[in-house]
Amino acid sequence: MQHEFSLAYAQALDSNDPLHSYREQFYAPYLQGKRAIYFLGNSLGLQPKTAQDEVMTIMEGWANFGVEGFFLGKDPWLNYQQKITPLLCDIIGAKKEELVTMNHLTVNLHLLMISFYQPTATRYKIICEAKAFPSDQYAFQSQVKLHGFAPADAIIEVHPKEGTELITTEDILATIEAHKDSVALVLFSGINYYTGQVFDIKSITQAAHKAGAYAGFDLAHAAGNIKLQLHDWQVDFACWCNYKYLNSGPGAIAGAFVHERQLSNNVLPRLQGWWGNDVANRFKMGNAFTPTATAESWAMSTSPMMLLAAHKASLEIFAAAGFDNLVTKSKALSDYLFFVLNHINQPVEKFKIITPINPDERGCQVSFSIHQNAKAVFDTLLPFGIFADWREPNVIRVAPVPLYNSFEEIYIFAELLQQILNAA
Repeated sequence: MQHEFSLAYAQALDSNDPLHSYREQFYAPYLQGKRAIYFLGNSLGLQPKTAQDEVMTIMEGWANFGVEGFFLGKDPWLNYQQKITPLLCDIIGAKKEELVTMNHLTVNLHLLMISFYQPTATRYKIICEAKAFPSDQYAFQSQVKLHGFAPADAIIEVHPKEGTELITTEDILATIEAHKDSVALVLFSGINYYTGQVFDIKSITQAAHKAGAYAGFDLAHAAGNIKLQLHDWQVDFACWCNYKYLNSGPGAIAGAFVHERQLSNNVLPRLQGWWGNDVANRFKMGNAFTPTATAESWAMSTSPMMLLAAHKASLEIFAAAGFDNLVTKSKALSDYLFFVLNHINQPVEKFKIITPINPDERGCQVSFSIHQNAKAVFDTLLPFGIFADWREPNVIRVAPVPLYNSFEEIYIFAELLQQILNAA
């Protein structure tokens, strides 16, 4: 498509967008009485307007029934997970028995690593991306130490080539091959939080399995953002947060995936809790743990109902919009964002886009590094109603989300950025 850098053109794209009205289903921040442009869905998604009603329904059940709310009323809490899981299947690319909503992201990462990181004296290494999100790095380091290994030896990071920001699939696969006799776990992000690069999950998984290792993924920036097919790709496990693209609130309950072939793997250890016990036995209060036949067997504690309710509100919007439709719009938004950024970056380059240009290698987020006065440029955005993200030393991240962002907002952002850069 041949794009134009004009407000009228951007507004025309919005008028032809069948998903444009969904933005009205979310609360948006206002500054000085005007709706702000919110490009921070990669950090915290906006609040669905239905979320408060969903949470209030749980509150009313608590008020009316107390603990018997798990069993009484029109919507007993005991089966609430079964309402959420089917809504996730298309988003994650999984069967419903492979999914569980529980805990928080790093907690789930630790729980799954306890099961899937079982090092031996000779096979003990974890292969991951360089500059993974810090919380992931802390998890890798602590798990390695728990098993008596030194992180400097056991953790193998795949770096971008010198002078570049992106990690090639070829380098990832070559690193796995080079350590095929000593790697126990390959654990990457689905999307790198800093660059917005989408990793080739299918190829990485195949290479890990060929090397005799498990393959796991942190999908914090991928879930609800890009098309995933975890079951078909044979991924062993994955986990993600739901507060970014899945709009389920600050500190939202998180999610996890375990492939069906691993659900009956009796060799896998796991930390056990009563909510992972088979529902037929859960309330018999016996001391014998019988895991459910689903990923819910990794759950440990009673489901937090208010968090589940907020999550359900967002997932129902995804179901109504259709996830494939959202991915299509997301690609169109980021394509237009690339166009306007390149347009204003002439004739003298003032910033460099570090997110891959290939639409299949990126999601909503586009990251770019400012050459001069970067922090001053960023600090000028918010007073003009632009919510974006800053990452040291000089990177601005923007994430136009298909559920609530528009082409017009992208144009307005680019026009303002051009003015700021010209004045800098």
